Amino acid sequence: MGVVDAGPLTRISRYDITLARVKYSGGDWYNDPSTLPNLAKEINKRTTIKVAPEQAVVGLSSPDLFDYPFIFLTGHKEIKLSQAEIERLREYLIKGGFLYADDDYGLDKSFRQEIEKVFPGIKFEELPFTHSIYHSFYDFSQLPKIHKHDGKHPQGYGIWYQGRLVIFYTYETNISDGWADPWVHKDPQEKREEAFKLGVNIIIYALTQNE
Repeated sequence: MGVVDAGPLTRISRYDITLARVKYSGGDWYNDPSTLPNLAKEINKRTTIKVAPEQAVVGLSSPDLFDYPFIFLTGHKEIKLSQAEIERLREYLIKGGFLYADDDYGLDKSFRQEIEKVFPGIKFEELPFTHSIYHSFYDFSQLPKIHKHDGKHPQGYGIWYQGRLVIFYTYETNISDGWADPWVHKDPQEKREEAFKLGVNIIIYALTQNE
């Protein structure tokens, strides 16, 4: 699976998809490295999708970006994108790619500012719980809140381009922390289960919304 690009897209693999983490400047993009491998394991257990067991790490200016139909971004601090990265991310998204971003506390302001540069004039909109991403495999009537943070209500936002959801962004939820190894955050098993269920939904939606 890949997104539309002018160059070669396919790699021979026994997996349907490799989950890719975005490497960026300005913050701890690398935190909780066990999250995507653990999510991959759960997807392999719960669905028929074959996910590579290890994550890929990809920069937004990398020629490999278009090999990954799904990319994941998280962190606690500021994110800073170069003009080349902004243009490349826009190209990736409008040609079929999907970005899931999870604010791990402290990312929100700078992330919104950078995405405004990627899609000038297009604002984040909160997704209603009737949206398909909340029902693609498991059903959700509210967002799980894995960590307290500021105690605000958890929210899921989207950026649409020509009628297609290209970015899904969760705020005050910390969904991806629920994917980390159990000893990292010591989250209760029921919280981890909620996080994995939503993670499965996100991946399935990202891979099937164009079908």
